[in-house]
Amino acid sequence: MREVFFTKAAITTGLGGTLHENWQKMMSAESAVGPIDYFNTKRLDYHNASFVNDLRLDPKVNHVCVLTERVLDQIGEIPADTSIIWTGIKGNAQFIESGQKMDKPYLPVHYREWVANQLRIENIGIEVNAACASSTVGLALAAQKINSGECHSVLVCAADLASRFVHNGFSALKALSPATVRPFDKNRDGLALGDGAAAILLTDKETAEKNDYTLLGCLKGWGVANDANHITGPARDGCGLILAVENALKMADLKADEIEAFCAHGTGTVYNDGMELAAIETLFGDKDLPIFSVKGAIGHTLGAAGSIEAALCLMALKEKTVLPTSGLIEAEDLAKGRIANKAQTFAGNNILTTNSGFGGVNAALIIEKA
Repeated sequence: MREVFFTKAAITTGLGGTLHENWQKMMSAESAVGPIDYFNTKRLDYHNASFVNDLRLDPKVNHVCVLTERVLDQIGEIPADTSIIWTGIKGNAQFIESGQKMDKPYLPVHYREWVANQLRIENIGIEVNAACASSTVGLALAAQKINSGECHSVLVCAADLASRFVHNGFSALKALSPATVRPFDKNRDGLALGDGAAAILLTDKETAEKNDYTLLGCLKGWGVANDANHITGPARDGCGLILAVENALKMADLKADEIEAFCAHGTGTVYNDGMELAAIETLFGDKDLPIFSVKGAIGHTLGAAGSIEAALCLMALKEKTVLPTSGLIEAEDLAKGRIANKAQTFAGNNILTTNSGFGGVNAALIIEKA
């Protein structure tokens, strides 16, 4: 079985166009979440999101493709036999809501194929839609393909928008915050959406050495599980998330008390954060575990969230620091002493990152320093 390594990682969000820029601004507890200017929210109770501000200058261009191009430009050339896993989930919502008639080049039938054409490589791979855990599931599947010897390199790619279509949907669910996104805060009241994209290249060690890639981190364990609780609501006891983490721990040959830090899904909704805290209590007991969420800083980037957060975890390992949780004022009781609105240091040997989505899907990754 082959080890799986992160060898390239690029992200773009409302906070910044690169991984480094996002890290620096998040370390300062900055937030890109603010008033929505791009569509009318007057009939709603929710008026905030996170936008890449120069993205919507041309309404006839597919903004998902523009975001994706920006991260692919940072990734550069990759092996010709690389498999692609596309994990964005609302790619053509921009045109569904506008009613504009677009030429086919602006509306990819398969974004995986579009990415392959951009990179001038063979169209090999799959598209994954696992709701807001899509990128995390995509990384797990990529790791499985490399670990089993099926592939030598896999590019996991995603982009999603804070569109009117999605904003109105979350508004109908009353899942948005009318004010500030406060993950794991006692007074949290909802999430905000965000523009975002990510591209992450996973390879085996042989491919990394052959191409002189830097080993950014090692994906040691992964797990995916479904709680089958409700179409939108998570199981209150976190049973699906617990199982996903336990599977990842078993694969990584680690015990729960050996996990050093945790990048949580942390949307800021009452039920999601409550479910995660219940799972943390079951898995880790009273362990002193530094926890953080980035969704108060960049909003919820849907299918791109898992890959964006995995890339930030690579930075956390490098810096031996977990990011501040933007928006946090007073931590929920089960999060006290673990989550903070300031940076926290840790040993930097491993980090757990998880995401959860509608339909009860849960996914977990354990990343170790290379």
